[in-house]
Amino acid sequence: MTNLWLISILSWLLLSGLGCAGLLVSKEDRRREKLTQRITSVVAPHMRTHRLELSAVTEVKDVADGSLFGFVAKVFGFNPSALDRYPLKWWIILIITLAAAKGGQVLSSNVLGWWSILGWPFEWLILSRMIFGFFEKRYHDKLLKQFPDALNMIVRTVRVGIPVMRAMRNVALDAPLPTRDVFSHLVNQISIGVALDAAVLEVAERTGLPEYRFFATAITLQMQTGGALSETLDNLADVIRRRVALKARGLALASEARTSAAVLAGLPFVSGTALWALNPAYIGMLFEPGLGQKILSGAVLMLGIGLATMRSLIRRSLS
Repeated sequence: MTNLWLISILSWLLLSGLGCAGLLVSKEDRRREKLTQRITSVVAPHMRTHRLELSAVTEVKDVADGSLFGFVAKVFGFNPSALDRYPLKWWIILIITLAAAKGGQVLSSNVLGWWSILGWPFEWLILSRMIFGFFEKRYHDKLLKQFPDALNMIVRTVRVGIPVMRAMRNVALDAPLPTRDVFSHLVNQISIGVALDAAVLEVAERTGLPEYRFFATAITLQMQTGGALSETLDNLADVIRRRVALKARGLALASEARTSAAVLAGLPFVSGTALWALNPAYIGMLFEPGLGQKILSGAVLMLGIGLATMRSLIRRSLS
């Protein structure tokens, strides 16, 4: 009985101590909040209307979209805010990849049976993300190759005394696609009242290229601290040209592996066609129901896995 009373007293003391600690922490938080509000009220009239975010060397996080369309876009790997980058409507691409995934499921059903149905959704997701990723990569490659010329156009215009805004408007008129669309969007944003540094930061996030984030950082710092903008942009254009040349050199060095992958991919079809021409009955056994179709389906699946593995290795070596 004495032990029970002792435990009760200790528990009450412990709870009382925790309550007091919570009150003290809450009081300190309220004091800090009041102090922060006082400092903000004094400093706010002298601050910028928006905060500078230097994200030149960091990845831009995607803004979460809680809608159903945003969820579908996140799952299948396409950008809902840049649907003009894809040559087809996003839903058409999903239908095509769904049909292709169904074809893969039919092939794998000869080997796996009804278990292949479970892999059909995963095949659909993988194919969709691969297709959208291919279009995104092609868009980014074009944008990166054209960016040095756009920067040089801005540099030449600024050096003769023309304002930066006029230089960007010239790029929006004379640059090739897709750079022209990017700078047209930038000029339109500024025309409706968005600040220049905020507009270039928004464009940098929209393109997703680190080179555009460097460009946004240079513009923002020049507006805040001054400096030779033309020299900075000229150096940035030179760095981008070197990166493009280095990537082209890497592709040239990997050309042997890429050619080997292409030869290995086409060899089964060439040899199969030759055997079909020489002895149709011999090769026709692969198309007969039963063991022949299972062997053919397994060969096609292994060929696809091998090509995907070689493609992944080549891309990793070039990244």
